[in-house]
Amino acid sequence: MKLGILGTGMIVKDLLTIIHKFNFEKMAILGTKQTKEETEKLANQYQIHGVYYDYNLLLKSDIDTIYVALPNYLHFEFAKKALLNCKHVIIEKPITSNSKELEELIEIANKQHVMIFEAMNIHYLPAFRSLKENIHKVGNIKMVNFNYSQYSSRYDAFKNGHILPAFDYHKSGGALMDINVYNLNAIMGLFGTPQDSYYFANIEKGIDTSGIMFLDYKKFKAVSIGAKDCKAPIISTIQGDQGVIIIEKPVNQMTSYKFIDNKGQETFYKDDSIKHRLYYEFEEFIRMIEEKDYITQQEMLNLSMEISKVMEAGRKQEGVVFDNDRS
Repeated sequence: MKLGILGTGMIVKDLLTIIHKFNFEKMAILGTKQTKEETEKLANQYQIHGVYYDYNLLLKSDIDTIYVALPNYLHFEFAKKALLNCKHVIIEKPITSNSKELEELIEIANKQHVMIFEAMNIHYLPAFRSLKENIHKVGNIKMVNFNYSQYSSRYDAFKNGHILPAFDYHKSGGALMDINVYNLNAIMGLFGTPQDSYYFANIEKGIDTSGIMFLDYKKFKAVSIGAKDCKAPIISTIQGDQGVIIIEKPVNQMTSYKFIDNKGQETFYKDDSIKHRLYYEFEEFIRMIEEKDYITQQEMLNLSMEISKVMEAGRKQEGVVFDNDRS
């Protein structure tokens, strides 16, 4: 793989700490005039020889895969350009601002015979995959409760009138898109698309700063809580008539979980591989591209689409409209 990285934000810095483990044939990074100093520092630190400030020039190079790690509202525009230039595209979560954008990207990718991936690491974590294998132990599922509530320092700025992308409806922000998306990926990755969904949010200045998504699976109910304006102990549970599974970390960082049966017998599951949480998803993206595994790629893309539709419907229920929805 010859990887082109778009952006210099926190997630890029996180990925770069393990970038050497993948033995990419070539790497490039795209910065802006405003981030030039930071871009060159990262390039030097991680031996990235291709440094660009013009996206069109990067796309004309022999880079074959683009990693879009830009603010949410830019995902579609930059991914579309890459696809039209016959590049595979890995897009940070949430994959697009709405389902219409994702539908267009899929149509282009199919015509160009290239792949799209959402960089949602949950589905590739060994602990999550183990959870999928062992979830039957709880018996008939009755209640599911996932909570990811983490007070954001950006919320302080938001209250003072300085609106950063995470809280900006012009830039496809909000608690649902930024943090509750993890819970929805975990729940829908385990159980599929619910028959009904309802979103109830705390709205300030046109954006959801926290919210609760109710998912109705008919035979059981699920609750997905995501907050950036308050915090709570991060714990998620899957309750069945034979016991309960407890996850005591954000699902995108999970390395373990425990099962407690109705008699109180406890079983602890832990991933001992000690690899970085972003390692597994990129390992799998590389494999799918090299093996031309369009079947797995399409399965994951279908899940991204279903989650996009649920989030979009939830936003509309609460009147949260993005600029990208109007375009």
